[in-house]
Amino acid sequence: MTSPNPPAGAKPGLAQRFSGERIALALAAPVLAIVLSVAICSVLLATSGKNPFDAWNVMLTFVTTSDHQVLILNRTTTYYLAAAAAAFGFRMNLFNIGVEGQYKVAALFAAFVGGQLDLPSFIQIPLLLITAMLIGGLYASVAGLLKVYRGVSEVISTIMLNSIATAIVGVLLVPGIFAPKVSGTSNSIQTKPVSESSHFFVFETNGGKLWGFLLVAVIVGVAFQLVLTRTRFGFDLRATGRSESAATASGVNVKKMIVISMAVSGAIAGLIGLPELLQNSYSFGQTFQPGLGFLGISIALLGRNSPIGIAFAALLFAFLDAAGSVLPLPLNGEFPFEIVDVMKGTIVICVVVAYELVRRYGLVRQQRRVGAELAAQAAAAGNKEVAA
Repeated sequence: MTSPNPPAGAKPGLAQRFSGERIALALAAPVLAIVLSVAICSVLLATSGKNPFDAWNVMLTFVTTSDHQVLILNRTTTYYLAAAAAAFGFRMNLFNIGVEGQYKVAALFAAFVGGQLDLPSFIQIPLLLITAMLIGGLYASVAGLLKVYRGVSEVISTIMLNSIATAIVGVLLVPGIFAPKVSGTSNSIQTKPVSESSHFFVFETNGGKLWGFLLVAVIVGVAFQLVLTRTRFGFDLRATGRSESAATASGVNVKKMIVISMAVSGAIAGLIGLPELLQNSYSFGQTFQPGLGFLGISIALLGRNSPIGIAFAALLFAFLDAAGSVLPLPLNGEFPFEIVDVMKGTIVICVVVAYELVRRYGLVRQQRRVGAELAAQAAAAGNKEVAA
């Protein structure tokens, strides 16, 4: 059986070439953003009298030791979950700014349950996971319900819910309620340590203990990708995110999708604090991992809300945080640690600009390609008429 003749003007491997071009354009924006960020931070370091090349050398040397690699991977686990929670809402065109409050309330309740119960591990750990996801999902669904039934923007409601979450933690995390009563004048207020059966497993490596919660993050990423690309719910979610009116016309219940999407985003957010709770601190205190929700938004933006892209973005931010912690040491040149925050901020700003530049370039390329194909078809039709 012979293959059909290619259309007029088509070249061998045209589809592959265009596919490769789309991949290159998708990678160009984050790479360009990182390069611009490094350039800006280099100028700032040079202006302050520091050698930027020495700073980059310190950070790159940091990652060569196995114990530092384990530290980076452990942070990547938490950062990935934070970004996945934000990205799920973004794919629905919902700006879940309330991830910060959702994971704190969820971690508080999970810590309380873990301190009160001491069931076998195969029951205790799933129970804590379900508790955290349930609390996070319920808390996030409040914003979804307000948007659906009262038209309240999820940006406003989730910001307000963050403040309410801080108040909830403050009210419940007092001696005698979720925190045990302490004697003396200690200012350290935290929940009762979770039971031994609540401790998540770890991988023993040459560089230390690699958190087993890394597998949970991988499962979340795989499930995220499969739901988006292989299920009707994922299709409806993406369709609603692109155009609510078009989704409604195709039979999608937009109100239901909004509430479910916010609940799922909050459920993922509920997992953010568990790696620290079940594998390191084993209790919830007043200074429990602040800022992860807002950091997750930045990572989701850099990773373009894609599960794979988020993984690389989370790894990058974990590397910057871990490696940046050694910059202020006298042995390494006493570089300002704030340069890491500057780099992360400029990456976020530059990635917005880079995405827009790449989008416009891709649009121009597409217009030229379509024009060339139309011209080739017109030329082929003209040749046929002349031959006839």
